[in-house]
Amino acid sequence: MSRVPLIDPAEADDRVGPLLGRIDGAFGTVPNMFRAVANSPAALQSMWGAFGAFSTGSLGAALTEQIAVAVADRNRCRYCLAAHTALGGNAGLSEESLAAAQRARSDDPRTEALLAFAVELVEHRGQVDAQSVEALRAHGWSDEQIVETVAQVALNLFTNYINIALDVPVDFPEVAFQG
Repeated sequence: MSRVPLIDPAEADDRVGPLLGRIDGAFGTVPNMFRAVANSPAALQSMWGAFGAFSTGSLGAALTEQIAVAVADRNRCRYCLAAHTALGGNAGLSEESLAAAQRARSDDPRTEALLAFAVELVEHRGQVDAQSVEALRAHGWSDEQIVETVAQVALNLFTNYINIALDVPVDFPEVAFQG
């Protein structure tokens, strides 16, 4: 049971109601995570704004979802793992590639390097060395993509922490942890 109320979009005040309406338009429903975050209009605006900004980012939808499942698996976030696995499928990723991404693995060495970096950021709380960044450049990742990866990891930490700390009920098909 959620540790905060899940805001009913039909009963939301004018600070979060319009935004929940846009979320409903994007998903066809308002997922529980957004209903929990709606307790804070500022947090909801921040989260939704970040998702919107990254939708036009340099990494693309599939890689963004691979990063999200890698971070969710590492942090043991059931909600985010389930949600991003479903979204990854919508982005054209196979079940096998999403399961591999949970372990920071990929058939593509370039993608695997980026996923390993994302997990390194999580495990070392951002304390990575210069060689880690240079290894990404050696795989052909641009500085824009490297910075966006750090930002993606930060956004996923935010959503992981919301869902774990507030025990948000999972409303996507559950997925087993790999790591």
